[in-house]
Amino acid sequence: MSGAADNGAPPATRQYVQFVFYKVDPAWRRLPAEAREAAKREVEEAVAAGSERMQVRPYSLVGIRGDADFMLWQISDGLEAFQEAATRLLSTGLGPYLSTPYSYLAMTRKSVYVDKTEREPYGPSGGPSRRLRLTPGTAKYLFVYPFVKTRPWYVLPAEERQRMMDVHIRVGRKYPTVKLNTTYSFGLDDQEFVVAFETDEPGDFLDLVMELREAESSLYTLRDTPTFTCVATTVRGMLDALGAPGDALATEPEGDARGWTRVAAVDDVPPGAATTAYAGGEQVAVFNASGRLYAIEAHCPHGNAPLAEGSVDGTVLTCPWHGSRFDLACGAEIVRGPAARPPRTYAVRVVNGAIEVSLAQAPARAIP
Repeated sequence: MSGAADNGAPPATRQYVQFVFYKVDPAWRRLPAEAREAAKREVEEAVAAGSERMQVRPYSLVGIRGDADFMLWQISDGLEAFQEAATRLLSTGLGPYLSTPYSYLAMTRKSVYVDKTEREPYGPSGGPSRRLRLTPGTAKYLFVYPFVKTRPWYVLPAEERQRMMDVHIRVGRKYPTVKLNTTYSFGLDDQEFVVAFETDEPGDFLDLVMELREAESSLYTLRDTPTFTCVATTVRGMLDALGAPGDALATEPEGDARGWTRVAAVDDVPPGAATTAYAGGEQVAVFNASGRLYAIEAHCPHGNAPLAEGSVDGTVLTCPWHGSRFDLACGAEIVRGPAARPPRTYAVRVVNGAIEVSLAQAPARAIP
């Protein structure tokens, strides 16, 4: 196929990525409880509004980092979505008490480094980065830092850089519990890269970083600080963690409590059709297969292909890039690889002629 990527997939649309950190003025905690509660509701509504156009992940840094209290990881198809989201947040009752000590802007792109065991491009710190569209996972912890190489690195022969990156790749593969998301900031921000590691095992990440320090390529690292340890939570949990006299400590809800989002009209998704939309800060694909509605994550877990562009035979969805097959009627279980896991499935319903999706776990039966 003309213009196809090296892995046989058609070129994907690149995304904008932002990691924006906020610090809350201590005066916030001296406000009346009613004012704090009203402001929290406004922030929840503001983030929900932004989630209709982009992916959003909230994290808390309270008690972990002294110069930032929470962070929003935002992934969008346009820069303007970040501006609109910031304006909404600053317009809430919490806005006058917020400062932004750090904000990192980047984009996705294909890496020039290749994993020779899988022919898969890799990022500057040894993790997979062939994907032009990010799919954040569900790990509890996220480690984020800006990354800058020395100028001599870029004048080394490509073969020499690949040789050193081969070591990085081998080290990275020793820690499968750590997932790396590499994004690129050249010309957009002060750093060259922003790297974000997802894991449920902080000790594995610490060991990975220590081992990478011994790699030859680390001689060409100019800067990889500040480093942020972020704890995944809900928007409400992020706000409750700020603390104040009389406020209850945040508790994680059972399942996902981000509510229902209207994604399309029923008439817009007739039998055999599919659409992609945002719900609760996630990009989801909605299918009308054999007269029933199904909602799953928008991109294939294997190669990040847009699943809404796949073909459906009965209730079996075939990935448009690499041919993985998933049975929508059985929780999107894998019928055929190469995907190693099924797409996440979400609850879907019809209300007054509109299709609504919740990030709660999908029910056993699809919506007729």
